[in-house]
Amino acid sequence: MKVMGLIFTNDASLGELTNKRTMASLPFGGRYRQVDFALSNLSSAGIRHIGIISRHNYQSLMNHIGDGEEWGLELEQGGLEFLTPYATSVTDNYRGKLESLHTAMDSLRYPVDDYVVMIDSAVLSNIDLNKVIAAHVASGRDVTVVTKEGIANGVKQLDLALKLDEKGEVADMAVDYVAPADYVASMDIFVMNKKFLLDKTEELIARNYYHMDRDLVLGGWQKGEVSVNVYQFEGVALYNESVAEYFANSLSLINKDVRADLFGANHPVYTKVRDRVPSYYGEDCEIEDCLVADGCMLEGEAEHSVLFRQVAICKGAEVEDCVIMNDSTVGEGAELKYVILDKDVTVRPGAKLIGTPNAPIIIKRGEVV
Repeated sequence: MKVMGLIFTNDASLGELTNKRTMASLPFGGRYRQVDFALSNLSSAGIRHIGIISRHNYQSLMNHIGDGEEWGLELEQGGLEFLTPYATSVTDNYRGKLESLHTAMDSLRYPVDDYVVMIDSAVLSNIDLNKVIAAHVASGRDVTVVTKEGIANGVKQLDLALKLDEKGEVADMAVDYVAPADYVASMDIFVMNKKFLLDKTEELIARNYYHMDRDLVLGGWQKGEVSVNVYQFEGVALYNESVAEYFANSLSLINKDVRADLFGANHPVYTKVRDRVPSYYGEDCEIEDCLVADGCMLEGEAEHSVLFRQVAICKGAEVEDCVIMNDSTVGEGAELKYVILDKDVTVRPGAKLIGTPNAPIIIKRGEVV
């Protein structure tokens, strides 16, 4: 049985964090990019034919993945491939995943695979895809949707929400819906027969339908033309679909139980190797309840924060509930709370930045404040 993986880099907006990068290349967890989770899940399942579909701003993503060596992949046809369908598209408007698939159809037809696993880059998990594929094959259904309980809460709008009956069968389905707590949320992981997917894509595009969730899954299920199986995932799933969610989920990694599940439940999460010297802790520094990467220079105070590689916190600086990315410097006497510093940011001595948990202050890459 041959299986292909497709990763959608996701063009959702997280403000300054994704203005010049895709969601897939967004840094997360001190040393990773969000695409690392999808790549590691696919690679650990033995899937070696992987296509990465990106609309734009994919240069940093390509630089990060390189030739795929860290994930045991090879950058070549039939191995790891970057599919940039909009480079030759007649429209710059993104109308849905089916259009992305359709404009990359020539690349998807060969080599021939039996099944396709599709993963989005906004939902992070450590999932055993071999179990998902086996469940899909055993079900005999057209589509398997991986879902997560506890995400639907009557507040968050879900891309695809499903309500299950006592037997675990789909009783209701809705798209872009603020679902109550008795629904489960799609994790944007789908398994299908490859021929079925390509045939349905051509059929739907010909009728001016472009959306995977709304038109293929929901529309096909409502018409009785597409049978849907649900695989309920029990592990940690982090939905980074807004700035507030990204911020809260980043800080959730300080919880050792969350880290243990996300980084070791089924397999390691691999990333590009960038070795640095060990972090330096100054004689008077106070670092409490933080996730600290290598190469940091820590002489001030930090509490309940995530510090990426080569972050410098100078003497007298106070950092609390912050996410500080690579090569950023917090000057002497500065005070930061509820702040996200992108890469290469310099905070001047004595500066004061105070956000809120639901609206953290974002300082874009390379800024001096």
